[in-house]
Amino acid sequence: MKTTLLITLLLLVLLPIHGCQCKIVQFIFGDSLSDVGNNMNLPKSLAQASLPWYGIDFGNGLPNGRFTNGRTVADIIGDHSGLPRPPPFLDSSLSEDVILSNGVNFASGGGGILNETGGLFIQRISLSRQIELFQGTQQLIADKIGKEEADKFFQDGRYVVALGSNDFINNYLMPVYSDSWKYNDQTFIDYLMETLGAQLKVLHSLGARQLMVFGLGPMGCIPLQRVLSSSGGCQDRTNKLALSFNKATDQLVTGLSAQLANASFKFGDAYDVVNDLITNPKKHGFSNADSPCCSMGRIRPAITCTPMSTLCKDRSKYVFWDEYHPSDRANQMIADELIKKFGFLISPSPAPDSAPSPDSS
Repeated sequence: MKTTLLITLLLLVLLPIHGCQCKIVQFIFGDSLSDVGNNMNLPKSLAQASLPWYGIDFGNGLPNGRFTNGRTVADIIGDHSGLPRPPPFLDSSLSEDVILSNGVNFASGGGGILNETGGLFIQRISLSRQIELFQGTQQLIADKIGKEEADKFFQDGRYVVALGSNDFINNYLMPVYSDSWKYNDQTFIDYLMETLGAQLKVLHSLGARQLMVFGLGPMGCIPLQRVLSSSGGCQDRTNKLALSFNKATDQLVTGLSAQLANASFKFGDAYDVVNDLITNPKKHGFSNADSPCCSMGRIRPAITCTPMSTLCKDRSKYVFWDEYHPSDRANQMIADELIKKFGFLISPSPAPDSAPSPDSS
């Protein structure tokens, strides 16, 4: 009897050690709008945010892999929800303990829903490959804490999928890619939906239950598209493609949420708020919505921000940071809209990095 009681007491003491008191964390899949450093660890990639002035308003002000001067939309939503910021998958310090505490960000600049997207960047991680890396991550965690605990950990996680713009800008709309002549506008979107639907089903089979898919903004109005147009205005066809993509993705995500067991899949559409920032910048406190804060002046498009670029006098007044990407303040307003739409839990804890100050460098 004493032996049985002793064994029982030992089990009660040891169970908390071997069990996982796991946190709720994020797993982010995306492109340069969500990349937090993966491409910095792809030495041959031409899609890089590894030089000044990227990251000037984040942490120590040094480049950190984010394609903006400050925070990403996912950073801001996660901070608001009290979730830790997931490190890049390719960070050399990533470990099982870090994953359990912070989640993982698989996003890669230049990546797309389609494997062929972004080929001109040489190295980038497509969504399919990001999902494969996630599968490997799951095995590491299962080996660490056991399959049952790992399954619960991943089912409790929060998932973000934010890609699509590269599939148009760095694939379908560029004649160097075969997709540009194999499809028309509608059949290309059908192709994207078929591919994305299969990818989201794989994520569900891997445990993703609470998942948000971000839509596209008016990508025909990014500075790169404007400077390539003869009038300097927005590219209407490109914007119509974004709207069609958003409509189709909304329908896809809504259907999957109803079809898949225990799935809470949502579509995050910020097209209108971004379009309002661009068409009515003064209403939101911006003075410039058609050119990048970090640029080479008359030498455009410079594609990326470099140490030789000139910064605008007040970064908080520019909607766009470089030719492709919004500024920190614009990202804040985009995130605020998504937070308002979906009622994300407000966290009492402060964000790791606050919004940047408006002064110039």
